Amino acid sequence: MKEQLDSLINQMVERGILYDEALMEFEKKFIKKVLERNRWNQCKAARVLGIHRNTLSKKISEYKLHL
Repeated sequence: MKEQLDSLINQMVERGILYDEALMEFEKKFIKKVLERNRWNQCKAARVLGIHRNTLSKKISEYKLHL
């Protein structure tokens, strides 16, 4: 797992992807996966993510994540 992450980071750096872009894309995909695993139940997903449900709701809107 660590090697895969290192490889991905190297590819992103080589392609000139900015830190903010990388962070945003990671957060978007991470949140989407947690939502899917919790059948889009925002209360449960927020608990798993360790964030407030309102924060999660804002992130869902910001990233345009929907079923």
